[in-house]
Amino acid sequence: MRIRGRRIVGGYAEGEALVSSAPFSFYGGVDPETGVITEPGHPLEGESVAGRVFIFPHGRGSTVGCYIIYRMYKRGTAPAAVINLETETIIATGCAMAGIPLMDRLEENPLRLIRSGDYIIVNADEGYIEI
Repeated sequence: MRIRGRRIVGGYAEGEALVSSAPFSFYGGVDPETGVITEPGHPLEGESVAGRVFIFPHGRGSTVGCYIIYRMYKRGTAPAAVINLETETIIATGCAMAGIPLMDRLEENPLRLIRSGDYIIVNADEGYIEI
């Protein structure tokens, strides 16, 4: 299934989906050394974002989050790609700094269509994902 959306940061990535219905903050929400979500009570607490297509509604939290994303990229623990319902500036800046493909405003709600573990292709250059 191919779904079109808006490209925020171009690029191509593919991998296993990690889906959260809860907003996410990279500052304090993840261990940048391992990519494991550490936010207490978060639905994905204990899961790793490293090398996965991370799908969540939107970011929240500190402006430091963009630097955490870049730090994760440098350490090899960052997501392969990010998909949001609506991307905000912190996530966009971090993904741009790290060159992580980022899309939002998909034609269909990815939180309803995609499940953790699904294999996803993200072609942000062309403006679509494939499940």
